[in-house]
Amino acid sequence: MNREELRRWQLAKLNRLLLSLMNHPLYERAIAACELPLQSLDELSKFPLLGKSDLLGEQPGAPARLFHLDKDHYCRFHQTSGSRGWPMPVLDTAEDWSWWLQCWQYVLDAADVSSNDIAMMAFSFGPFIGFWSANDALVERGVLVVPGGGLSSLARLKLIQQQRCTVLCCTPTYALHLASVAAEHDLDLSHNDVSRIIVAGEPGGSVPSVRAAIQSQWHARVVDHSGASELGAWGFASEDDSGLHLIESEFIAEFLVFDPDTGDSRPAKEDEPSELVVTNLGRFGGPAIRYRTGDIVRPNWTHGLPCRFVHFPGGVIGRTDDMLVIRGVNVFPSSIEAIVREVSPAAEFRMIATRLDEMDQIHIEVEAPPPGTATQSTSDIASLLVERMRERLALRVPVSLVEYGSLPRSEGKSRRWVDQRS
Repeated sequence: MNREELRRWQLAKLNRLLLSLMNHPLYERAIAACELPLQSLDELSKFPLLGKSDLLGEQPGAPARLFHLDKDHYCRFHQTSGSRGWPMPVLDTAEDWSWWLQCWQYVLDAADVSSNDIAMMAFSFGPFIGFWSANDALVERGVLVVPGGGLSSLARLKLIQQQRCTVLCCTPTYALHLASVAAEHDLDLSHNDVSRIIVAGEPGGSVPSVRAAIQSQWHARVVDHSGASELGAWGFASEDDSGLHLIESEFIAEFLVFDPDTGDSRPAKEDEPSELVVTNLGRFGGPAIRYRTGDIVRPNWTHGLPCRFVHFPGGVIGRTDDMLVIRGVNVFPSSIEAIVREVSPAAEFRMIATRLDEMDQIHIEVEAPPPGTATQSTSDIASLLVERMRERLALRVPVSLVEYGSLPRSEGKSRRWVDQRS
């Protein structure tokens, strides 16, 4: 569809959604102030923006306020990761879950997944939504799925080899960690059958240096995906792997630039860094209208790629809530990760934010290479990182080497961002 046809499609789906939400406590006032059906997508701006704080229930363990139906309507329970505040339950009806799987088909198409594939799910299958929807979408496509929950990293690697898995689903961090474990145990990843790695949960899949580090060790293509428990699976890799497309047939995207002093916003220009605001169109049991994702993207409509959906070069390039201003420079954790991956592709690391005299500071801890590894000296790693940070960020960022294995690992979202400013 061209953009005008797409807008008509979105408007029809939006009106169908709004007509089902007349008594929704979050939206009934805004809907009452409108005349349905809406005549233009521009009228969506009459609805207030939603933040995560607007969704939290009155007490820990209460479902997000998006989920307005009686509990007997829902058949799927998950939680947010708990990276902000307490874990927040999210629920889905059978129809809503089917919509999740429909959105995931775009990701699987981007990865050229077929019923001939065998997929390893290197995922714990806990309450975090993670790859649950990917698992069910793969099953729906007829793929043989190998669950990796409850296994050690080494056991997962052996199972990948034994079952001749062709697709691996995990976070970018965990793909690098598996490669590190393989090296420790003399397992040659070039001898397995994995040809595509579908990553999610972290922005690394669209960061060239991170993607290159994974691909060089696995000899497999990295396919990025992005989504949120509150919204659904909204993004999939562009054909040239340069970033993400947003699924505009199922989501309406707005790109807003906020004034830090007044809080006022304006629409972003082409390729301008801006916050992604999303309305999902197929989750009737938990609709999110104008939800502030906190993701920073650069919208590009005139990209010339085969898929006409809006394109985000570099994927999600940062977070509004993780950004630091250090000596006048905006610094995103994803930018630092890209530099670390260029210097030491498989190393675990963390970024520690502190505050001195009301000024934000940051320093990096990076693990030394495993004992006996033939690689550059630890002092070379630290000095090279400092030099690259100065070149790329125009900042001197302190870097310290710590003992191998001393930093925490996670197969879910890696806890690399440590905020000690309070």
